[in-house]
Amino acid sequence: MNISRLQIAACALALALGAHTAQAHHAFAAEFDAKKPVHLEGILTKVELINPHTWIHIDVKGADGKVTSWMVEAGSPNVLLRRGFTKQTVAPGAQVVVEGYQSKDGSNRANGRDISLPDGRKLFLGSSGGTGAPYEQKPQEEKK
Repeated sequence: MNISRLQIAACALALALGAHTAQAHHAFAAEFDAKKPVHLEGILTKVELINPHTWIHIDVKGADGKVTSWMVEAGSPNVLLRRGFTKQTVAPGAQVVVEGYQSKDGSNRANGRDISLPDGRKLFLGSSGGTGAPYEQKPQEEKK
């Protein structure tokens, strides 16, 4: 088998680009602010179990009656599946409560810590340790 230097270089470039993409994964502190906790009560509109993070979309009605759409980042699909959260766990149209932390840019994006479901269950949404997210403390405990 005769492998040319060009083929070897192409393979090396493909591996290098793949490694760069894997390193691009962000830490909590890069995008979200631990000092800006959010409490979102609203209607679930969509769940996206996609890598590297699951996204939960909810519509939140403000005191003025205006509806604001929020995107909530959660752990990877594999992590959530092991915790019992699937696409069938809660259907679009259900009322949910999400606790988390707002994005640093002030947009309607958050990193979710917990989700409370209509049946009373509360599931942890955060990604696994090492991200810098303040998941071990609840906002009430942080104020003490």
